[in-house]
Amino acid sequence: MNAIDMLIEDHERVKDLLTRLTESTERAVKTRTELLQKLEMEVTIHTELEEQILYPAYKEAGGKEELKMYHEAKEEHRAVDSLVLPDLKATDPSTVQFSGRIKVCKELLEHHIEEEESEMFPQARELFDEARLEEMGEQMTQLRNRLKKELSAARAG
Repeated sequence: MNAIDMLIEDHERVKDLLTRLTESTERAVKTRTELLQKLEMEVTIHTELEEQILYPAYKEAGGKEELKMYHEAKEEHRAVDSLVLPDLKATDPSTVQFSGRIKVCKELLEHHIEEEESEMFPQARELFDEARLEEMGEQMTQLRNRLKKELSAARAG
């Protein structure tokens, strides 16, 4: 599968998890806890795929506009990975505060996804031919499999 299509599938999974989380109630503690774990794994893996494979190639192949988008996208990842997700994980899922934080997380991620899908991904399709997108997709599949194993082992350990 080509890299862009794979990342768009990831986006759909993340949006689904976010919708399910924001629609859950304060009583659904177990559900919220499980969904948050799934969201964290999806976002962590997705971020690595983009930052290790797509983003560097995009920055290298592009010009000044792509360089700006590269840095903005990395900062959005950093905000979610370093601030928003750790805050959410530290928040009691039975509280209204959790509801507020998950809504903010959803808005941030949806904004990021919208920018990638409307600006970065179409530009990447122009910068790279189909063979290169397939090659990046293969690299992403291998990296995803390795990260899933590592993250699952870390959780179990």
